[in-house]
Amino acid sequence: MRDASLPPDGPPRRILRSETLLVLALSLGASAVSSLISFIGALTRPGALKEQAATLNGSYAPGRPWLDLAWQLFGIATALVPVALVAHLLLREGAGVRGLRAIGFDRTRPWPDLGRGALVAAGIGSAGLAFYLAVRAAGFNLTVVPESLPDVWWKYPVLILSAIQNSVVEEVIVVGYLLRRLDGLGWSATASLVASAVLRGSYHLYQGIGGFVGNVVMGVVFVWLYRRWGRVGPLVVAHALLDIVAFVGYGLLAGKVGWLPTP
Repeated sequence: MRDASLPPDGPPRRILRSETLLVLALSLGASAVSSLISFIGALTRPGALKEQAATLNGSYAPGRPWLDLAWQLFGIATALVPVALVAHLLLREGAGVRGLRAIGFDRTRPWPDLGRGALVAAGIGSAGLAFYLAVRAAGFNLTVVPESLPDVWWKYPVLILSAIQNSVVEEVIVVGYLLRRLDGLGWSATASLVASAVLRGSYHLYQGIGGFVGNVVMGVVFVWLYRRWGRVGPLVVAHALLDIVAFVGYGLLAGKVGWLPTP
């Protein structure tokens, strides 16, 4: 007997299960495994965690700015391919609203999405910075270096594009798509929340224990907001604003203020 939560002419549960695992293996699930390996490497390396650095946006071709730019744009574009795959899979669903519109990632409510996203970013950003500084000082986190790009004309545009790419990939896949699939597979709301939040924390583990815990908490908040609003749009806005402030702010302030840790 088919699960009542699935579209009547949609794929069976085993297909949805395989599809979900494949999407994660091509995107954030693979990032989680990579992050775990990176964290083990940091733990087994001589020196305290806070004396090591985790660089988020670095140069691919030092001393060759045009080649570097090509690699940066290539990396951003290819990272969005799993989102295109998710859009394709959602579009093929047999009933109801389909495509990314099904998870609330569209242009039907731009101003509410922007307003809600900005409020969420303001609340999480201040608390997140304080938490990072505290756990790093306690020795539970690496020094996070949001960017180490060369000082060229495309530096800040690339950082902004990178922030937007991160937000789209993470919120579309780890919130909208994953929750929709887990709901279809009959998972409880609590189990889906835990799975989404732990996955988010896992692919940030390369930053240290603090990066894991902080992002699990953020994941819980984001899942709760998604259940409440039924839209990924505000979460994409919030995440993009958080990353833009982190990336651009670090580029402007690193080495100029005493409270911002640098390697």
